[in-house]
Amino acid sequence: MPRHYIAIVAAGCLIMMTTCSFVFAVGVYQSLYEEMAAQPDTPFTGASTALIDLIGTLAIALMSMAGPYATAWSKQYSPQAVIIAGGWVFGVAYILASFSRALWHFALTQGLLLGIGCCLAYVPTMSVAPTWFSARRGLAMGVIISGTGIGGMMWPPVLRAMISHIGFRNALRVSGCIATTIVTGAGAVLRWEPRFHANLRVRQQQQQQQQQDSNTNNSQTTQWKRLLSVPLVDRTTALSARFLAQASGCFLQSAGYTTPLFFYVSFAQTLGYSTTTAATFLTVSNASNFVSRIVLGHLADKFGRINALAATTLVSAVAVFAFWLPATFSPDGGVSAAAARGCFIVFTVLYGAFASAYISLFPASLVEVFGVEKFTSVNGVLYLIRGMGALVGTPLVGLLIPERTALVEAGTYRRAAGTVGALLMVAAGACFWVRWEIRGSNKGWRV
Repeated sequence: MPRHYIAIVAAGCLIMMTTCSFVFAVGVYQSLYEEMAAQPDTPFTGASTALIDLIGTLAIALMSMAGPYATAWSKQYSPQAVIIAGGWVFGVAYILASFSRALWHFALTQGLLLGIGCCLAYVPTMSVAPTWFSARRGLAMGVIISGTGIGGMMWPPVLRAMISHIGFRNALRVSGCIATTIVTGAGAVLRWEPRFHANLRVRQQQQQQQQQDSNTNNSQTTQWKRLLSVPLVDRTTALSARFLAQASGCFLQSAGYTTPLFFYVSFAQTLGYSTTTAATFLTVSNASNFVSRIVLGHLADKFGRINALAATTLVSAVAVFAFWLPATFSPDGGVSAAAARGCFIVFTVLYGAFASAYISLFPASLVEVFGVEKFTSVNGVLYLIRGMGALVGTPLVGLLIPERTALVEAGTYRRAAGTVGALLMVAAGACFWVRWEIRGSNKGWRV
């Protein structure tokens, strides 16, 4: 059995390293597409920053919004089947994007379809892993999600090199083939924990029996209903204060979280860094991400996962106000170029370390808040809410960045930085609200 624990963590880490890392490396393509927007006869000629931003926004939003379906299909069929299907959809999306000739083609392929493929691989992975661990759940989830950091260190320079040597279209094709191969192999390992799976099957059989007793439709219609139905949160849970608090935190954190990921490279260029050097900020962020997720996962097991969730969200908000926002006042706002660069480097490290911790701590904390019985249904719905946050928040914040000066003036990002900081600060408040709602836990302060 211990061997399978290791296999679960290793397989999950590989999937995160491939799918989520590619999606979060969208900053490399964002910068490239913005450069192409200023050139004649490209798919992006004349496109605004907000329109180009829509590609990555759709991918990141759909990787969470389709969560209820990914969760339902994993329960109905098997996590392995859903994850492997996701790997193939992910790869096909990249290959189709390589043949795209207009911005809306990229939005459908590298945005919408890629996000769906990522969701089918990512959400079941994050749902299966917590069922295998109890005392070390935070550490296990931290190691798994650190795969995003490993891939984040590796893929941006690799993508830059591929784009320079073989062109961005061939880079998309190679990325698709790599993703499909790795996810197919790793996905075959990920299955429900046996006792959880047995209880799941008992509940499903009871539900199916109830449906058969009251169903007058044919079996084909029933199969379609099973395929398209999703597990909903019961009314009592949905109206509870702890669910409303958790949902608010999910939405607000997601609305603010992804904007810096999209614009690391572009903002670094406004500070005078070359395109190649600017791309290394993604690598620095993900290196910090990799280390912190393991360390914070261990600390979360020791001091409480809800405590860690609230604290890390608060620190990420403070990092925006203390370091990114001041960097936007260079050079016309009284901040020297050297000081602005220093602030942005510190921000990159802190934001990579603490903002990304939410992704691993959020699913790990749901068992404590809602119990094992409600984990899968609550998990799917909250992933949907996170996707909605990204879909709404990121484009709106992107509209605050004028496209004409997005690569040359740091002040262009001032309003966006302030908005991101405000969203994360309110999200931190929602996390502390969750902490308050479960204050009566038998674990005392360590929750």
